[in-house]
Amino acid sequence: MKQWSLRISAYAERLLTGLDTIDWSDSLKEAQRNWIGKSEGALIRFQIDGKKEFIEVFTTRPDTIFGVTFVTIAPEHELVASLTTFEFTKLVDDYISYAKNRSERERMADVKKITGQFTGSYVIHPFTGEKIQIWVGDYVLAGYGTGAVMAVPGHDSRDYAFAKHFGIEIKEVLQGGDLSQDAYESKDGIMVNSDFLNGLTAKEAISKAIDKIAAAGKGEKRINYRLRDAVFGRQRYWGEPIPIYYKNGLPYPIPENELPLVLPEINKFLPTESGEPPLGRATYWKYQGIYEYELTTMPGWAGSSWYFLRYMDAQNDSAIASAEAMNYWKEVDLYLGGSEHATGHLLYVRFWTKVLFDLGIIPIQEPAKKLINQGMIQGTSCFAYRINGTKKFVSYNLRKNYDTTALHVDVNIVNNNVLDVKAFMAWRDEFKNAEFILEDEKYICGNEVEKMSKSKWNVVSPDLIIEQYGADCLRLYEMFLGPIEQSKPWNTNGITGVSGFLKKLWRLYFANGNFQLSDEPATKAELKVLHRTIKKVTDDIERFSFNTSVSTFMICVNELTELKCNKREILVPLSIIISPFAPHIAEELWHLAGNTESVTTAVFRK
Repeated sequence: MKQWSLRISAYAERLLTGLDTIDWSDSLKEAQRNWIGKSEGALIRFQIDGKKEFIEVFTTRPDTIFGVTFVTIAPEHELVASLTTFEFTKLVDDYISYAKNRSERERMADVKKITGQFTGSYVIHPFTGEKIQIWVGDYVLAGYGTGAVMAVPGHDSRDYAFAKHFGIEIKEVLQGGDLSQDAYESKDGIMVNSDFLNGLTAKEAISKAIDKIAAAGKGEKRINYRLRDAVFGRQRYWGEPIPIYYKNGLPYPIPENELPLVLPEINKFLPTESGEPPLGRATYWKYQGIYEYELTTMPGWAGSSWYFLRYMDAQNDSAIASAEAMNYWKEVDLYLGGSEHATGHLLYVRFWTKVLFDLGIIPIQEPAKKLINQGMIQGTSCFAYRINGTKKFVSYNLRKNYDTTALHVDVNIVNNNVLDVKAFMAWRDEFKNAEFILEDEKYICGNEVEKMSKSKWNVVSPDLIIEQYGADCLRLYEMFLGPIEQSKPWNTNGITGVSGFLKKLWRLYFANGNFQLSDEPATKAELKVLHRTIKKVTDDIERFSFNTSVSTFMICVNELTELKCNKREILVPLSIIISPFAPHIAEELWHLAGNTESVTTAVFRK
């Protein structure tokens, strides 16, 4: 299938160096560095014995060149057929058929399964002139490097396992390990059995080996990247149409002044009967009424990589945004997002930003100055225990007396681990005749912290929480669960404490059920409580430590309650401080205090 792709690989080095200029989490930066996969080393050409052709290998350890005892090529390598001698043809063909049925992920992950096949051919060592066997092995991938590796079993664990399995020679060229036990992969040690490299450290030998290889015309210094170009076409209807038309089979871009290209109306959002994408169903949808448009659409990461720029000047119908707007707003100050997007969206948006910069469209090279990875809210799953072979369910603490199977239960019909038995029976038809063995007249569920998932029935609906406790309570409890970057379990039972805090806050402003603030001057003790709270919460917000801010509010309200404070001088500023955390209750208290504009407007005006 022909595919459009964007050359993100051409930006590999800039994507790497750009990480040093942005305040993103170290874990996310490391994930991107590993995904880009920069490797510095040498490209070495091994002459094929008896032929003019050679096999190119890329290695980051040219210092171990004298430890090479075989060369392995990927099953997909273009030279496999020409390298396979007559006597090994069937064995190699059978092996390649086997390898084709394994995914790249399986081939890389399954390190214990050692497979390979000798081709019958040899390469010549570039320095010793020794003949070295050429093998086919599925642990080598055609899409990474050159699709071939120089195998140094003495100093690479996968090569070591391969050599041990097939009885191939293992040479020591770097002192420090015990090759009877395993490969010595460290770079600590002195080179041995390595001709002109003897006596050097590995670091010194790498540099000298590259120089010698280049001088002998056997290769050169090379930098490789694991990053691959991003496929840019999708076989679907939804997505931006790719502005390309075809004339005599060749693609041409639609002139910029004729954009945007708008998705056409179609009768079904399914592929055509002949296998074309859904856009193939469009009638009378041709460029200038003659030429066929590209029928694939852009992927989801296309628009998501640049739409944030549009917020600067959303009504502009001639550009993404005006130069004035872009020079004023520039990059995003703070991006809050999940680490699961590290090597997908967050890498693409950095690439896209650099492309737009190179085109002179925007004045920035990175999309966001600071990025925080928020932790995942985990769910507390609840379990009911069915006695095997029956319709009976036994309560948690009684289950050890029976042979049971644990079943996930919808957490919305469980309260403090107590199952609503009637709701459970109505939940699913298979449980409508269920029977229960109770403890203290209650059915107690088991629980376990897991990823929130519909399949585990542990997803908590915010609508139910808001209906019972209010939106402010939900907001505060989410912040109170723990540091923003940590994953933390959701436990609905704990929300009652936050609800109690809000009620206590509310009571500060009321006496005998009536809103009542005193205009008397605040005492030193009351002022101390207020200003200590202001300082702590201000510092916490700057550090994005929202959980400690909520704790500070709780301490503040407790202390003001003990002081029996109802002073306007204290409680009106308190409603301002807490407004970003509990905006609804803060707005209500602010207006009850006699203010006509919103608390947010008042804060920004100051």
